[in-house]
Amino acid sequence: MFEAAQPLREELVALETQMSSPDFHADAGRARKAGRRYAQLAPVIAALDEQQRLSDDLVAATELAADDSSFADEAAALAARLDIVNEKVTALLAPRDPNDACDAIMEIKSGEGGEESALFAADLFAMYTRFAESRSWKTEVLDSETTDLGGLKTVTVAFRAGGQTPSDQTPYGVLKFEGGVHRVQRVPVTESQGRIHTSAAGVLVFPDVEPDEIDIDEDDLRIDVYRSTGKGGQGVNTTDSAVRITHAPSGIVVTCQDQRSQLQNREQAMRILRARLAAQAAIEADEAASAARRSQVRTVDRSERIRTYNFPENRITDHRIGFKAYNLDQVLAGDLDAVIEALLAADLAERLEGAARHV
Repeated sequence: MFEAAQPLREELVALETQMSSPDFHADAGRARKAGRRYAQLAPVIAALDEQQRLSDDLVAATELAADDSSFADEAAALAARLDIVNEKVTALLAPRDPNDACDAIMEIKSGEGGEESALFAADLFAMYTRFAESRSWKTEVLDSETTDLGGLKTVTVAFRAGGQTPSDQTPYGVLKFEGGVHRVQRVPVTESQGRIHTSAAGVLVFPDVEPDEIDIDEDDLRIDVYRSTGKGGQGVNTTDSAVRITHAPSGIVVTCQDQRSQLQNREQAMRILRARLAAQAAIEADEAASAARRSQVRTVDRSERIRTYNFPENRITDHRIGFKAYNLDQVLAGDLDAVIEALLAADLAERLEGAARHV
């Protein structure tokens, strides 16, 4: 494994040389890509160095233990630590989605269930923003449409990593498995008979990519402007500030009306369009990929029911991995760590299995 990792070491050294160049940051796009790649490689090389050191120490301790039994405990401790580091290295070297290091854009849309579905969409939005706060991520609402009871017909929110966020804990890599149908079972506030209803909201998660990372031909865009219909401040509902962008080749349609000016809405709509195109490109590139990889992509399909939130039992169930817990109140307060860690563990197992099949 040490020899196989040599190209990674050479790549890291090359990146360090580039990043120390005085003119490195003159090209913002190149600097961003190099910085992202460096953040991915640095922990891998650090883990490999630790693995090498522990392996050497274990060999030495084992040899000494043959002559002096007092070194046996040290050898056992080193072996235990090495097992942990070996697992860490295996996980770091497993094939990864190149977009995992990106920030994320999430769309939440109400579905079946009318007003109750919109209220549930608002609950999901609050849950994800609280989870983001717990990770010191920054959130930015790009577009939204509310209902009279305070629900959300739709909301688009961006999650951006904080300055101290580890490279393996960036928003898209953490949240990408949240895409799909989220079903709720509870007594709606609009229900007078106390009956439990089932409704659903859809979630989509995209990588938040920079303008120079997705090539969009302006001739492929149809841009329409119209008057905002949502609640807002002065000027929001009195001018044609809302923007609808249609990307002809893909058929993707994006609307944005939350910002105060047409220019701001256009910029945000283009940002959302880039994110959707990046996700679509990843899906198309993975059509011939392994079954494990395709299972990751499938989770962004809003037609697939992925999770149930059962209020009477205070239960959350993720149907893809059989995860079940009875702390729904805590989950809705933003404590998503357990279910997300279970999803990431299942994904890692699939990626390792897929890699083993191709060895």
